[in-house]
Amino acid sequence: MLCEGRRALDRGRDVVVGFVETHGRDGTAALLDGMEVIPRRTAFHRGATFTEMDVDAVIARRPRVALVDELAHANVPGSPRAMRWQDVDAILDAGIDVVSTVNIQHLESVNDVVEQITGVPPRETVPDEVVRRADQVELVDMAPEALRRRMAHGNVYAPEQVDAALSNYFRVGNLTALRELALLWVAGTVDEQLDRYRAEHGIESSWEARERVVVALTGGPEGDTLVRRAARIAGRTKGADLLAVHVTRSDGSAGGDPVELARQRALVESMGGTYHQVVGGDVSRALLDFARGVNATQLVLGASRRGRFAQILSRGVGVETAALSGPIDVHLVTHEEAEKGRGRPQRSEAALNRRRRLAGWGLAIVGLPLLTAALLPFRGVLSLSHEILLVLCLVVGVALVGGSRPALTSAVAGSLVLNWFFTPPTGQITIAAPENLLALIVFVLVAAAVSTIVDLAARRTREAARARADAETLSTLAGHVLRGEAALPSLLGRLRETFALESVTLLERLGERTPDDQAEPAAWHIVATSGTAPCTSPAMADTDVKIGEELVLAARGRLLDASDRRVLEAFAAEAAVALRQERLRREAERAEPLAAADRMRTALLAAVSHDLRTPLSAAKAAVESLRSNDVAWTPEDREELLATADESLARLGRLVENLLDMSRLQAGVLGLVLQPVALEEIVPRAVDDLGPLRDRVEGDISVDLPEIAADPALLERVLVNLLTNAVRHSPAGRNVHIAASRHGDHVEIRVVDRGPGIPRESYDHVFLPFQRLGDRDNGAGVGLGLALSRGLTEAMGGTLVPDETPGGGLTMIVSMPVATG
Repeated sequence: MLCEGRRALDRGRDVVVGFVETHGRDGTAALLDGMEVIPRRTAFHRGATFTEMDVDAVIARRPRVALVDELAHANVPGSPRAMRWQDVDAILDAGIDVVSTVNIQHLESVNDVVEQITGVPPRETVPDEVVRRADQVELVDMAPEALRRRMAHGNVYAPEQVDAALSNYFRVGNLTALRELALLWVAGTVDEQLDRYRAEHGIESSWEARERVVVALTGGPEGDTLVRRAARIAGRTKGADLLAVHVTRSDGSAGGDPVELARQRALVESMGGTYHQVVGGDVSRALLDFARGVNATQLVLGASRRGRFAQILSRGVGVETAALSGPIDVHLVTHEEAEKGRGRPQRSEAALNRRRRLAGWGLAIVGLPLLTAALLPFRGVLSLSHEILLVLCLVVGVALVGGSRPALTSAVAGSLVLNWFFTPPTGQITIAAPENLLALIVFVLVAAAVSTIVDLAARRTREAARARADAETLSTLAGHVLRGEAALPSLLGRLRETFALESVTLLERLGERTPDDQAEPAAWHIVATSGTAPCTSPAMADTDVKIGEELVLAARGRLLDASDRRVLEAFAAEAAVALRQERLRREAERAEPLAAADRMRTALLAAVSHDLRTPLSAAKAAVESLRSNDVAWTPEDREELLATADESLARLGRLVENLLDMSRLQAGVLGLVLQPVALEEIVPRAVDDLGPLRDRVEGDISVDLPEIAADPALLERVLVNLLTNAVRHSPAGRNVHIAASRHGDHVEIRVVDRGPGIPRESYDHVFLPFQRLGDRDNGAGVGLGLALSRGLTEAMGGTLVPDETPGGGLTMIVSMPVATG
């Protein structure tokens, strides 16, 4: 950032430094020479003094460019804005360009991933959208080995902090993973910029900047083959994307099998791909529109399942897509289902109900004779065209009431009646005038067309109503799950209520599949059920839906029609997904203790590697110096070396005791003996254990306090840890105060310091093992003190909670029960 600022200065641009944190690095400070630095503003918080960027001064200076370091930084409480990125927004709003810096671990979207990699949750984050708004994002990349060399040379941290940093956060594995995260995030940003450029310039053709493979799924049995083939194609290129898409026809005609589609979606997602669904009247064009929209480079389709004769009449989706694909490569994959045909479609139910169809037949049978009788007296008055129009009105009425079949029948019968009674020569099935023959033919065609259209409209209306009802059912069921209720039981319960069933049961096969296992209860296990009398095998169900090879959804109570079964199949697939998610959640819960233990083991090994080495090195150096014959030590020097060795070994002993006690706490085998304890005896011993730090502790414990129930040795350890922590964080000249008072059946011991304190949101975080607030003080120990203190206190039946010290600082409150008897 500073080099960019110097280049801008050399080009004659007005550049100022709004905020730069050098961290005491000479190389960084040297780059600031000759640059105008805006003075920082001073902020006060809890008795401590801090410096922050003076945004108002930067805006008042009105440079062309401002350099602002650490975009994700959290400002001191009480500042005009909580975060520095909000300060940057204010500077940008004033028309000033900003060049800033941010580490990958501070981006909000990767916060949890960084914690998994490093074990350290970033406390300061910046929304990704803020960084994506930048006109230019530049990745400052460095190989992990090169960065570690810079640290080893003292270019990043002070020499005494290098070993701890290299052994903990800055391990090669951590740096490699963070580097990959940064590369992938910047690559995604470049993709967005490319998509935006193509959209702004109306570029619809694909640019093969990155391999993207789209696989088209129909919900047919060939879907698994296509997904795996597309995954292999995508796997040949590092970083390629896999996308699956299913096209639903906009005319509402039947789509793919919902069970197959749900299973294929799970397969795609298990391979790292994404699933999409689009609506289109022309499948080929819808596929290509989607592929171009995601900038796909390859499109995978299955060979046609239609027969040879059908392929002669129409090219099919695959051939049509390949012809229109342009620069997108189209793969037509053969499979076992090719040319087997799609199977005979299910016969759709009648568009009109039985009552209306009977009414239509009645109108046709009764209406035509009545109309004929009414027209006969006017046979010489009305022309044939008038008589044809009147009969046509009757046919249309029959079509509106009863549908196509009675209408077509009445049209044929009407043509015969018109021929016999009203077309010369009457009384016989002959037509003398050709124009009368044409009129009758047109009459039949018009009547047939009108009746067909009316029937089709009624069918579409009924299908739309059915689809709306199904959609409401799906929405109700899905919403019931999304409201936070247990997914699988909720799904089955709502399914039973919606279709008025006696019971709905999800069955899972036990062992291998056998020919007669459908009726064998011992071959099935009830995973979940809703209602009374659950089915113990698929044969007991009135309606059963197979979900893959191992699961069956069994419904008892009544037979479901084809449309209801289709909805049931969709939710059977969702039930399988809910079951899989529930099992994954249980596995994750079972694995969490193991993961926690593994994290603690990792943290322990990383932390003690430095903290054991420091006292050992000091003690070893002191002893070796005493044993050396090369130097004549004075008595004062010998005393100082012995004191150094003694202090280092005592520190090492405390560290080992803490580690052992923490291990016992984690294993649940900590031995303790609760007995009445007088605080006026325990507190002075704890203060004496502090050694030279005892002079910074003040307080007076009243002898009138009742005895508490505690283990004397463990309580003393707790107080020593708390007092040591308080003294370490208190400013020079400010003593730590310890006091005790009774509150009902408990006695509270308060350790009060006047240090910087900690924010309330970090109260629980500081009690985690191997954590120090901010993880900055690498010479402060492995971070076991507070975690061990809380564990020991709770083991004795007490509590340890932090609180804010009035006027600034932190108060640790140990609450112990009063001894009884």
